[in-house]
Amino acid sequence: MRITAVDAWEVLDSRGNPTVRVEVSTGETSGRFTVPAGASTGTFEALERRDGDARYRGLGVLGAIDAIRADLAPVVQGRDPTDQRGIDAALVDADGTADLTRLGANAVLGVSGAVAHAAANARGVPLYEHLAPESPGRLPLPMINILSGGRHAEGGLEVQDLLVIPMGADTYSHGLEMVHAVRMAVKDRIEAADNRPLVADEGGYAPPLDSPSAGLELLVDAIDDAGYSPGVEVAIALDLAATQFYDGDRYHLANHPDLRSDALIDRIESWVRDYPVVSIEDPLAEDDWDGWVALADRGLGIQLLGDDLIATTAARLDRAIDGEVANAVLVKPNQTGTLTRAIDVVDRSMAAGWSPVISARSGETCDSTIADLAVALDAGQIKVGSLARSERLAKYNRLLEIERHHDAFAGSEVIAPI
Repeated sequence: MRITAVDAWEVLDSRGNPTVRVEVSTGETSGRFTVPAGASTGTFEALERRDGDARYRGLGVLGAIDAIRADLAPVVQGRDPTDQRGIDAALVDADGTADLTRLGANAVLGVSGAVAHAAANARGVPLYEHLAPESPGRLPLPMINILSGGRHAEGGLEVQDLLVIPMGADTYSHGLEMVHAVRMAVKDRIEAADNRPLVADEGGYAPPLDSPSAGLELLVDAIDDAGYSPGVEVAIALDLAATQFYDGDRYHLANHPDLRSDALIDRIESWVRDYPVVSIEDPLAEDDWDGWVALADRGLGIQLLGDDLIATTAARLDRAIDGEVANAVLVKPNQTGTLTRAIDVVDRSMAAGWSPVISARSGETCDSTIADLAVALDAGQIKVGSLARSERLAKYNRLLEIERHHDAFAGSEVIAPI
């Protein structure tokens, strides 16, 4: 079994912006992968290559396509597609930079992901089985976006997302039913307040809210409306994406425009005290390491989840583990550039007793690879977006498909307190 051909072309993501799709052929079979893109991107992510010319306001990816055809295809042709680690290492070597600035992380990841699909198809097994180190793990507990702000809903809340987690679900599909009920209850309340239920990039509602506390109140009321016990059956997660409202010294929220780290931590502690919050992502900025330490020292009994802080990079994960600043890591393959690198971050986090959360991006496609990846690695949690828009539902629906044949479910025990 050998790779015989590699091709790539430009397609559009969920924002209507160009992205990379790659096809890897092995003779009788082939595999495709489509690369997502983020809007709320951290400084330490691998470089996404864009053309920067007049097409698509500079967002074209024809340069990345050319790099795949001219530089990366010769590297993988003739190789065994099941050698994911060897191929990924060769792709990184072909670029020659740590953050893939020469050819682009979107070019490298496109080939890496398509190789995995080609190998699974050639073996005649589902991707989650092919990527599993031994046997597949459990279906993940979903963390689902309900209210959006930040760069996913410009002009609204400064914090990025307010999400819910179906803590009382006994199966994956049951968890989706629970969250659907809560989401519809939120929609009812938005409409009852004479507001339109408009949605943001990840499908979450973006009603006029004057503070994160107002959003938290809305979620608690909706959980109760849906017939669930807040904090017991359905809990709340926050994604602050705090780097977005940090100027290097102070944090700036609408009602609190000049906060030092300790003052923002006080606000976070009040949210955890007053609302059923069990997980907070990027509560402080990506390089506010002292702030992260101070927050962890509060012992709030929640999951502290690093995204921009770690950017799916092994070195930053190791620093975060050594500093005991969090206990969970968001894993986005396009932040690091290959499937192998993402898998290594999952493995290292679990070895340290951390919880990995496999995540989509705000600029997504109907590619459902991360659903298989979460099951293959027994990650335990997944964060895709809301129960809206086909690029989100493709992942949720893929997990429903997997559940028909593999019904092990992670459950709420995967959310560990710090």
